[in-house]
Amino acid sequence: MVENRRWLNLLTHAVLLLGLAVVALPIWMTFVASTLGPGELINPPIPLLPGSHLLANYGEALASGMARAGGVPVGTMLFNSLVMALGIAVGKIAISVISAYAIVYFRFPFRMTVFWLIFLTLMLPVEVRIVPTFQVVSSLGMLNSYAGLTIPLIASATATFLFRQFFLTVPDEYLEAARIDGAGPIRFFRDILLPLSRTNMAALFVILFIYGWNQYLWPLIVTTDEHLYTIVMGIKGMVTVSDEEPNWPIVMATSMLAMLPPVAVVIAMQRLFVKGLVDTEK
Repeated sequence: MVENRRWLNLLTHAVLLLGLAVVALPIWMTFVASTLGPGELINPPIPLLPGSHLLANYGEALASGMARAGGVPVGTMLFNSLVMALGIAVGKIAISVISAYAIVYFRFPFRMTVFWLIFLTLMLPVEVRIVPTFQVVSSLGMLNSYAGLTIPLIASATATFLFRQFFLTVPDEYLEAARIDGAGPIRFFRDILLPLSRTNMAALFVILFIYGWNQYLWPLIVTTDEHLYTIVMGIKGMVTVSDEEPNWPIVMATSMLAMLPPVAVVIAMQRLFVKGLVDTEK
């Protein structure tokens, strides 16, 4: 039994506040920097309160962009990142749930061999197989396209494994009841397994969306068209300029804008995300 001691409660809250400060302070400083003028940020000390250039800096980032970022507005790069993240998340979940369903509920030769071959691909991340993957994408004419950004990354051994493990916990009585009612494999999958997998899908969607949103190496390789640059590529381009000093307030404003979609997804799906990770009763 845990004792209710006042000093222990105070220590717990102090540790939580310290952790909050460690996480929130850099974000707050980034926001403050995004509201300052160019000269205000360069001259020390850095202010701790927002400045008066908030609307101007964010408007410039969204509307006009910067030449050092590829000459395209930040809004365009945000849209490209959104398409890529959604395509990867939805594609991974769709392929994985279908693959797991086939492995668990269908009997075909070398069924487990296929599963373990899929699982072994965890040992081959994108960075290891990036050259042959690029050659395939180039041969298929998918360079500088949304298909080239998303399709090579939508296969997921991890999601397939997680769905398989969940399907194995579904009582066999559900399958027998579906057969008695005359439901075929497609109807059983659509009306029973997919609703039961809702929380798992939500948890995976959040993780995979952030994974797709933060991709840098693959978009850098398959895109040379500046209108297909993602937001991570844009931030990197803003910082690594050679002819002039980076406009740090605009860089910070772009960084804040880049954080909004993942934060919005986590907040919107927080309940299902947590339930999908910790709930054992389906």
